[in-house]
Amino acid sequence: MRRPALRNAEGTPVDPVPVLVVVALAFMVSVSIGPIYGQAYGLSLAASLAVSGGAFLLTAVGAYRWLVRDAHPEVAGEVDPADRFATLVYLALALLALFVGLTVPLL
Repeated sequence: MRRPALRNAEGTPVDPVPVLVVVALAFMVSVSIGPIYGQAYGLSLAASLAVSGGAFLLTAVGAYRWLVRDAHPEVAGEVDPADRFATLVYLALALLALFVGLTVPLL
């Protein structure tokens, strides 16, 4: 079965799987825990669902821009270990900030 080819801004075909995975995970997380934490912060169910939907849409648009429109598969190659480590540190700090934000309603 042939996958439909997404194209970046220059018209080069881009693999659709990474963007589909990111969008599916964003939907799963936003719908499953977003309304619960929204209500824990004092929002109504409708407002919680709206915020979760907005977060999902922002994530989906960002994933499309980053992984499809601005992608350059022709220059993909090995990444410098220092750059990979810096990215890992930034992601760990973002995850820590997310965990702290998720525990605030529990205090």
